[in-house]
Amino acid sequence: MGARAVFLDRDGVLNRAIVSHGVPRPPQTVGEFDILPGVPEACASLRKAGFWLIVVTNQPDIARGSQTLENVERLNSELRRRVTLDDLFMCPHDDHHNCDCRKPRPGLLLAAARAHEIDLARSIMVGDRDRDIEAGRAAGCRTVFVDAGYGRSPVPPADLTVASLRDAVPWIISQCETGG
Repeated sequence: MGARAVFLDRDGVLNRAIVSHGVPRPPQTVGEFDILPGVPEACASLRKAGFWLIVVTNQPDIARGSQTLENVERLNSELRRRVTLDDLFMCPHDDHHNCDCRKPRPGLLLAAARAHEIDLARSIMVGDRDRDIEAGRAAGCRTVFVDAGYGRSPVPPADLTVASLRDAVPWIISQCETGG
């Protein structure tokens, strides 16, 4: 039996997304990078419960030319400096690349599962967009939707909807305790 993981979307789940005209976007600089309240404590609780913490993030601004790979890597390093994580998998592509790693496809989760011998059926995907929930379902994970107030809920709905990662921790841990 493989390890359990909590797969975490980055922007909107771990750090504050910058919302412009109702559309969330990632921070562009380390100065804009703001860890959401309760995230370090939530991650510490999940690690203590035995979950691997793995970020799976789409970063299409790299392909679009509005962000550099080097700067996104700086932001990812800042995240790792502030929050203890086990790994981070990133898709730098846009939809037209038709890659397997861009959520809603499950490629990032599948790659992480192979790399760390993770049992996807015993794992959970946490995200703030319908793409995250679709990717988690496609990989065989249970799903948690963080409703960040963008005005859209995933269809089909996630297994749990919460306002923050911190709010999801008791449910996630209860899934571990019930053998789910």
